[in-house]
Amino acid sequence: MMWPSSQASKILLALLIFVIVYCVIMDTLLFMRMRRFKLHIFDVSPDNTTSNLSTLSPIEPDYEEVTWTPCTINPLCHPTVKALMIDSTNHYIYGPLCAIFDISTGLSENMLFITPNMISIFHVFIALIAGKLFTFQSLAARRVAVVLYQIRTILDDLDGHVARERKHIKGERSEVGTLGYWVDGFCDMIGVVAMIVGITFYLKNNPPRKGYRGASVSTLPYHQLKEMNTLEDMDKDGSEVGISYKTKVSFPKIAQVVCWFSGQLLLSSLMWNRYVDVYQELLENCVNFDVMKRQEVFRSSIFFTATSFWRLLNPHSYLHLLCLAVFCDKTWIFLKMVHHSGYVCLLFAVAISEYFIAQFRLFVSSGADCCL
Repeated sequence: MMWPSSQASKILLALLIFVIVYCVIMDTLLFMRMRRFKLHIFDVSPDNTTSNLSTLSPIEPDYEEVTWTPCTINPLCHPTVKALMIDSTNHYIYGPLCAIFDISTGLSENMLFITPNMISIFHVFIALIAGKLFTFQSLAARRVAVVLYQIRTILDDLDGHVARERKHIKGERSEVGTLGYWVDGFCDMIGVVAMIVGITFYLKNNPPRKGYRGASVSTLPYHQLKEMNTLEDMDKDGSEVGISYKTKVSFPKIAQVVCWFSGQLLLSSLMWNRYVDVYQELLENCVNFDVMKRQEVFRSSIFFTATSFWRLLNPHSYLHLLCLAVFCDKTWIFLKMVHHSGYVCLLFAVAISEYFIAQFRLFVSSGADCCL
């Protein structure tokens, strides 16, 4: 280990609590910023024509004029649909770090030979190295893999940041169908596959164990005794308090649990991208809808709640939790814990999102032709 397990647990717990509190505070500030200050996404329509918002609503204060944090690094300055659906770690921590790195190095302005797609391809190599380290039996090596994978995630944020800066786009947006969109998605997929394959090989070579513990063999039910007598690779560990019978989890069982988790990642990714696209079209891009109604939906607590499901359940959140489990040497426990419950949460979020989309569309499209 890189340091004693108890010390690592205390540090991780303190860090986790700090991150959770910080993200909750930032979410609260983001909601207050949306309700009280001007929303620039409604100033200009996608065809670069000025919207009629200024003539329909009173003049609102500009957040950029009152915040003490420069908007170049402030994640609250330019709220968009995608910004509301990005996981909090990426939006509130990695995003500002990428902006600071860009300002310090002049990457967007001065290093034009480095393209966003090059950054995407580079983080694939880091993911492959991390994937190899995930297979190691040494916990220290797997912790290094977690660190490398987080660096890969930061670079994944950086390629999008550089692309937006060079196109002078303010706020997070998905440019569906562009070359960068597909390259970024393909590189992300390779990185995730490398991590899952690495963890699968680790569990295959170091299978978790299951079994029974009792005060004595005679106190166990007959069906358990019969099952223990037929299990292979059985370890018998005598102790003062009783006897422990343990057997290795078979590889088919490991593969099944990993596949269940991989299916969650795929479902989460598909649904997250779908709702980002649908909400962007409904609220940001469809100029046939009344701009005041679109803004009212965007500022509502219901829409903030609807997007909060996907801040928690998007694929990046899953991967952050998996990295935390690997770092704490609780990989199998985490995979077993979410391999069914995760689907329940995802299906609930999908059902709620579909309901909200129908209600939002009905509200904003009244008296207008729908462009979806």
